[in-house]
Amino acid sequence: MGRATRGCGCAIAVLFAVALAGAFVGWKYVLPWWRTQPPPASGGELTIRILDVGPINGDSILISSPTGKTVLIDAGDTTKGKAVVDALKRNNIQQLDYFIATHPHPDHIGGATEVFKTVKVLSVIDNGQPPSVPEQPAAAPARKKQAPAKPQQPANRRSGKSTSLTQFYDDYKAAVSSSGAQYQTAKPGTKLDLGGGALLTILAPSEPFFTKDKMSTGGNEANANSIVARLDYGSFSMLLAGDAEEQTEHRLLTKELDLQTRVLKVSHHGSKYASSKDFLNRVKPEVAIVSCGAWNRYGHPAQAVLDRLKAANVKLYRTDLQGEITITTRGKTDDMTIKTAKETTEDLWAGRIAQKDDSSRSGFIAYGDFGPPPKPKKTEATDTRR
Repeated sequence: MGRATRGCGCAIAVLFAVALAGAFVGWKYVLPWWRTQPPPASGGELTIRILDVGPINGDSILISSPTGKTVLIDAGDTTKGKAVVDALKRNNIQQLDYFIATHPHPDHIGGATEVFKTVKVLSVIDNGQPPSVPEQPAAAPARKKQAPAKPQQPANRRSGKSTSLTQFYDDYKAAVSSSGAQYQTAKPGTKLDLGGGALLTILAPSEPFFTKDKMSTGGNEANANSIVARLDYGSFSMLLAGDAEEQTEHRLLTKELDLQTRVLKVSHHGSKYASSKDFLNRVKPEVAIVSCGAWNRYGHPAQAVLDRLKAANVKLYRTDLQGEITITTRGKTDDMTIKTAKETTEDLWAGRIAQKDDSSRSGFIAYGDFGPPPKPKKTEATDTRR
């Protein structure tokens, strides 16, 4: 009887040890994984609108969750605030739960001031980084004889505003400050519960922030420090890459992140300095959306990027050719629908030719976009008469 009792006690001890080990494994590995999983989809409709803020370059993306929560990511260029506001009104949106400014370039936050004037914004998230400005040349030594000073020219009274290179950023900060919105800087791992099972997760930027000296291979630091986010709803997923550069993509690839998504908002308007082959291989998108303007002079989207997307066998959409692009889903496997505002007869897979280089290595990047690109000069026929 004693031996049987001792044998039973040993078995209980073994079972206890196994249970303890299982609990440790669950706590160490399963629980962290479970916490990263989005909640189940409620079955309500999630809508993502990639707004048409062309024909100049720009980004503005409007997300409406199944429970009615709204997120606006960027607001187009300075002259496109009204177009963004019109889209909000058209969709009956009088309040934004979140406004996310991916980075301080005017084609992303220029229209924000107009938005803040029109709708109530509850929370603002940006990367906390100011725009870069050109380095001032060293002052020349003073001469002994000074030429008579010219009469000071009167200020331009038509604008009534500062002509500072970063006026767009000053206006954005002033609008945020006066709006009463809660402000926070983007931190990787931050999760925004949009309700109904929709979840937006911040993936980038992460410290140390990129500086100009880290951009020798191309791209610029403001873009490289862009906010990158992932949107999940049931079986639907979308990577919102802002203007992330290849350096940003490489940093994301070194982290233990789930980057595979069904839809990719192509970073940096399809710039040649982003959407690397390694990054696309990791994301494995079924659909790629390029937000860019027909008047942009930076060669967006670049032919090399379109070729990489084509090799990845994605379905391509472009706002410069198809206008506003609307995605709807209820979070089921095969229920994603994508509609464009207009049809196009142009080749979606044909890139644009660059007239300017938006890279730090080429010098300071002028803020703001430009009007229609110059028409190519006509080549005069050679006179063959003798």
